Amino acid sequence: MQTHPVRTHRSAENFPREEHLAWKIAQVAADPVAVPDDTAEMVINRIIDNAAVAAASVARRPVANARAQAVAHPYSPGATVFGVPGRFSPEWAAWANATAVRELDFHDTFLAAEYSHPGDNIPPILAVAQHRGATGADLLRGLATGYEIQIDLVRAICLHEHKIDHVAHLGPSAAAGIGTLLGLPTETIYQAIGQALHTTTATRQSRKGEISSWKAYAPAFAGKMAVEAVDRAMRGEGAPSPIWEGEDGVIARLLGGPEASYAVPLPGPGEAKRAILDSYTKEHSAEYQSQAPIDLARRMRERVGDLELIEKIVLHTSHHTHYVIGTGSNDPQKFDPRASRETLDHSVMYIFAVALQDGGWHHERSYAPERAQRPDTVALWKKISTAEDPEWTRRYHSTDPSEKAFGARAEITLASGEVIVDELAVADAHPLGARPFAREQYIEKFRTLADGVVEKAEQDRFLEAAQRAGSLGAGELDRLTFTASDEALARTPELNPGLFR
Repeated sequence: MQTHPVRTHRSAENFPREEHLAWKIAQVAADPVAVPDDTAEMVINRIIDNAAVAAASVARRPVANARAQAVAHPYSPGATVFGVPGRFSPEWAAWANATAVRELDFHDTFLAAEYSHPGDNIPPILAVAQHRGATGADLLRGLATGYEIQIDLVRAICLHEHKIDHVAHLGPSAAAGIGTLLGLPTETIYQAIGQALHTTTATRQSRKGEISSWKAYAPAFAGKMAVEAVDRAMRGEGAPSPIWEGEDGVIARLLGGPEASYAVPLPGPGEAKRAILDSYTKEHSAEYQSQAPIDLARRMRERVGDLELIEKIVLHTSHHTHYVIGTGSNDPQKFDPRASRETLDHSVMYIFAVALQDGGWHHERSYAPERAQRPDTVALWKKISTAEDPEWTRRYHSTDPSEKAFGARAEITLASGEVIVDELAVADAHPLGARPFAREQYIEKFRTLADGVVEKAEQDRFLEAAQRAGSLGAGELDRLTFTASDEALARTPELNPGLFR
């Protein structure tokens, strides 16, 4: 890996294009390196993972609305949309599929200086691959780039510190991945990256206070913008430049300011793209920093015994967890029994309470209104707080994979004065956890979440195609989707009409 210093440059400075971060990313994307076998296998795992969570969300209103918008744009050759047959305009297919993938907050994650769901790259890159008749090998190369660029940006550039939403790293990574997929020249990819970043930079209010369905739509919008940016760049249209380093660019006006500097790692020429191997998926449908606390609650449950005897619970954890999903956020909505599912998903206090009571987590039942409003749950929930611990913060930001952690230390004080203490650094499903996910677990996750949504024969067909994704020929990538049963689609709530019919 090569580390590239990135800072603001005045317009009057001599700052050649070849030194722009967007150009260096474009060079990585244009580099025709082979995809290592372990990277290819993990890409396939994540294609299965994305389909699993999309199946679980297929009848939810935001997903159904996004799907309805895509279905209103039939196109040939086009791309597929989860749940329904047919081919649709690729940017709208990317929009619908990315919404289905993100709706339940249940797919892969990478956390460093910033946080991300790098699996958000799959819908836009796959949609373009289907539309252009690409091969499976082309698709794997494009996805390896999408993961690499997003994860490398997340390692180096913090967005949430400046209240910028993390999808600002997704637009450029998806554009770069599409560039690799299509074998575009560096110049074209460079322009697409600049446009994608410029159009996908937004504030973090989408994940603050009363969180709405836009949380699922935000990465879908970024992917859709990436597809459109590549289309414009292929036609010869340009982008604001230099997009990160300009005097009025992203760093100067939206991030650390004119004096800020960042060190961005990127693969060198001829170096394989392996960043996907540093990411991890979720066993539980909740914010990633809640994964280890859920497993910790499950483990501590028997030691605590009668939960009515709990006086208070303090979760000592990282700065990020405390301020984003803990009491450090100062969001009263995180204690509101009538809060939206998206808000509850971002309340580690609620999540720990339910996991402690139930001994587990379910992507639907754990968020049900009647579950959130149970009096005993509300009482326990309000006894829980978080506190930042410098050691957990240090481990959160560690670059050593064996030390990096996203967990917490729970101190449960009983009415008797007894304090029960336990901690868990990484979730059970993490590569270093008690039960790391491998291909078997990804398939099991798909089977579990597709049950009652996708017929068994259709499940089998999808899994067979997905597991040999790298060998699919031109025109065969439409196999990497599924059709939901009529019964599953019938559970979709009634939708309001929009502009597109």
